[in-house]
Amino acid sequence: MLNTQIMTNYQLFLRLMGHLAPYRLIFILVLSSIVLMATTYTAIPIFIKPILDSIFISKEYGSIQFIPLIIIAFIMVQGLSRYINNYGINWIGSTLTSDLQTAIFNKLLMLPSHYYEGQTNENLVSKLTSDVIQVTQDGARAASIFIKNILTIIGLSIWILYLNLELSLLALMLTTIALLSAQIICGQSHGADEKKYQITENLIQVIKESTENYKTVVLNGGRHHVLQRFQDEVDQIRKFNIKNTNTTILKESSINIVIAIALSTIFYLAIHQALIDEITAGSSFSFIVSILILSASLKQLIKENGSIQNCAAVAKDIFSVLDLETESDKGKITIDHAQGELQFKHVSYRSALKDFSLAIRPGEKIALVGSSDETINAIINLVPRFIQPTNGKILLDNKELTTIKLDSLRSTIGFLSRDTTLFNDSIAANIAYGEMGCSTESKIISAAHAAHAIQFIRKMPQGMQTLIGNNGIKLSKEQRQHIAIARILLKNPSILILDEITTVSGSDSEHLIRAALDNLMQDRTTIIIARRKEIYEKVDRIIAIEHNRIVETGDY
Repeated sequence: MLNTQIMTNYQLFLRLMGHLAPYRLIFILVLSSIVLMATTYTAIPIFIKPILDSIFISKEYGSIQFIPLIIIAFIMVQGLSRYINNYGINWIGSTLTSDLQTAIFNKLLMLPSHYYEGQTNENLVSKLTSDVIQVTQDGARAASIFIKNILTIIGLSIWILYLNLELSLLALMLTTIALLSAQIICGQSHGADEKKYQITENLIQVIKESTENYKTVVLNGGRHHVLQRFQDEVDQIRKFNIKNTNTTILKESSINIVIAIALSTIFYLAIHQALIDEITAGSSFSFIVSILILSASLKQLIKENGSIQNCAAVAKDIFSVLDLETESDKGKITIDHAQGELQFKHVSYRSALKDFSLAIRPGEKIALVGSSDETINAIINLVPRFIQPTNGKILLDNKELTTIKLDSLRSTIGFLSRDTTLFNDSIAANIAYGEMGCSTESKIISAAHAAHAIQFIRKMPQGMQTLIGNNGIKLSKEQRQHIAIARILLKNPSILILDEITTVSGSDSEHLIRAALDNLMQDRTTIIIARRKEIYEKVDRIIAIEHNRIVETGDY
C-alpha cells in the first residue's frame, strides 16, 4: 500500500488517471480541445507577422481583406474548443466526483469501528462533499488551464526564438525574473490563509458550543458570555479581512509594477530594432504580441499552480482514507441460525478485560452489573467483533468467532440501546431496514404488533408509510424505542444485547415497553447491561464485574 504521507504529486496524478481510465475517450477529446486552444493562442502572433509585412513592406494592401476572415476563424475555433473543453471538464469532474464519493463512502462502511472514535461528523461529511469536489471539479479545471498555458508558453517560446534569438533570450530572462518575483510575493500569503482558516474555525467552534449546549448556557446565565465571545471572533475576522484586502491590493500593485518594468524594457528594444531595420515591423509587432500572451500565460500558470498544490494536498487526504485497511474478515463459516451458546475463554482486551471467562447457555438471559462502563462495553463489543480480543477466544455454538463470516455473525445478533437509531424514512422502512427490506407487509405488521407499536402507528397520517424525520424526530422517545424493538423482532436474531432502556417509572409507556421487551427476549440468548434492580427478576443469572473480572455470579 502506498503511503499517502510521502506520495509525490506525480504518483498522485497517476492515481487520479487510474480513476479516469474508464473515460479515456472523453479525456482524449478534452486534451485535444486544450491543444487546439493553445495552438490558436500561439497562431495569433504567427499570422500577424506575414500580414503586417505584406502590408507595410510589400505594400500588398489586398492582405487587409483577410484580417476579418482570420479574426472570425480564430474566434470560431476558440469558441468550439472552449465549449468542448468546458463541457468535457464539467463531465469529467462531475463523474469523478460521483465515483470518488461512492468509493469513499463504501470504504467508510468497511472500516473497523475504532476509526470513527477519532472522527467528527463534520470531518467525514467534508471528505465526502467539499474535499472531493475540490479535487475533481476544481482540480480538473485548474489542470486544464495549467496544461493549456504550458503548451502556449512552449509554442510561443519557440516562435520568439525563431524571430530573434538575442532579444528572445533577454525577454525570457526578464519575464522569468518578473514572474518569479510575483511568485515570491504571492507565496507570502500562505500564512495569511492559515490564519484565516484558524479564526474561522474559532468562530464555528463558538457557534457550535453555544447552540449544542443551549440549556447549559441559559441555565447558567451564559448568554452575555457567549455573545461576547461571538462578537470577539467576528471582530477578529473583520480586522483580518480589512488587513488582508489592503495587503492583497499592495501585492497586486507590486506585481504589476515589476511586470510593467520588464515588459516596457522588452517593448522598447523590439520597437528600437524595428526602427533601425534590424527586424521588420511585422516581426516587431508579432514579438510584442507573443510576449504579452506569454507573460499572461506565465502569470496564470503561477496562479493555477497554487490551486493545483491545494488540490494535491486535499487529494492526499482523500486517498489516505481509500488506503485505510478494511475491517479484517478471515471467517469462512456461514451460519443460518445460531443456537446462541456463547463462551468467553480467558479473554483479555487492553486494560478493560483481563483473563475473562464466561459461558452463556442457549436462550439464557444474563445481566451484567459493574461500576466500569469500559469493561462492560468491551464485553458487548467483542461479541459482534467490533473490537478484537488481545488474548483468548470467544466461541458461538463451539465455533470461534474469527472463523465465522462477519456478515453471517452479525446477522445473528440484535443490539438495542438507550440511544435509539432511526433514519429519515418511513416507519415501515425503519422496521424493515437493510437486509430486511424485502420483508412482506404482513411480517412488518406482525413485528409492530409484538413490539406494541401498531397502536400509535395506526394513528399516524400515513400509517406505516409516515415519514419520521431525521433520527425519528417526529416521534416521541418511547415511540422510537418501540420501532427499534420491532426492527429486531423482524430480524429475529439468536442473540440479543440489550442496553437497558429506561422510561418514566410506573408510566403506561414503561408498561408497554416492558411488555415489548419481554416479547423480544423470549427464546433468545440475552445479555443485558443492567442499571435498575427491577430487571434482575427477569434474568437467569446476574454477573457482577469489578476490576476487569467476574467477582460474583448468581440469580436474583
